[in-house]
Amino acid sequence: MSFTKTTEQDSNYNHLENMSVAELLRNINSEDKTVPLAVEKALPQIEKLVNQIVDQLKKGGRLFYIGAGTSGRLGILDASECPPTFGVSPNLVIGLIAGGDTAIRNAVEFAEDSTSQGWEDLQSYNISSNDVVVGIAASGTTPYVIAALEACNNHNILTGCITCNHKSPLSLTAKFPIEVIVGPEFVTGSSRMKAGTAQKLVLNMITTSTMIQLGHIKGNKMVDMQLSNDKLVNRGIKMIMDELNISENEASKLLKEHKNVRLAIKNFTNGKQ
Repeated sequence: MSFTKTTEQDSNYNHLENMSVAELLRNINSEDKTVPLAVEKALPQIEKLVNQIVDQLKKGGRLFYIGAGTSGRLGILDASECPPTFGVSPNLVIGLIAGGDTAIRNAVEFAEDSTSQGWEDLQSYNISSNDVVVGIAASGTTPYVIAALEACNNHNILTGCITCNHKSPLSLTAKFPIEVIVGPEFVTGSSRMKAGTAQKLVLNMITTSTMIQLGHIKGNKMVDMQLSNDKLVNRGIKMIMDELNISENEASKLLKEHKNVRLAIKNFTNGKQ
């Protein structure tokens, strides 16, 4: 089936080399402003996928992101932020990229063209029907990602995707597709720009809303965050002070004792009962 690959269409601008820096920045910004509007149109699709992810994670499943190039790196970035932000295991949200860890920093030639490696990469994590696999590909045509999702479908593993073309092969493969149609890039075909921004926004939505649904936020605070530096320790102390209406010294002692904001609040509250 043929489809229109808008991510490869010619830019709305020409003669970029003749533009001043001010013109370049203004025009890039103008294009970027269209991205949140494109994401807004995809909210119903995002909601469907998030509901499925929440259900599977409540059953003990995991969330996998799989992609190549920029898309793969964005998935890894989002996955890597979940443990420090929400205090979850590094094995709950996992990002995979064509070409392996080397490809995070350096392009691995033809890695995205493999139709077997994606499923092999997933199998190394003993993937099961409790898990969810979300393929990420701006074009929606990356063989590594499509073949991985096809294998998941064959093994009754729930699949979703994030792509920036309508009715792409990836969209037609995923059970719960998300299509954010951002149109041509400022630099023709450079999908690290608007498409990458759109994917990042959607990934933020998926993990943040999922973790809130799983109970890792209290009020609007990251009460399960890892206390990995002084800034976060100070933030944790402030959370405890505000929640319990106690002094900074008392809050600091509680946090030092329990090493977790949620536990500090819970144990203090239980002690008062």
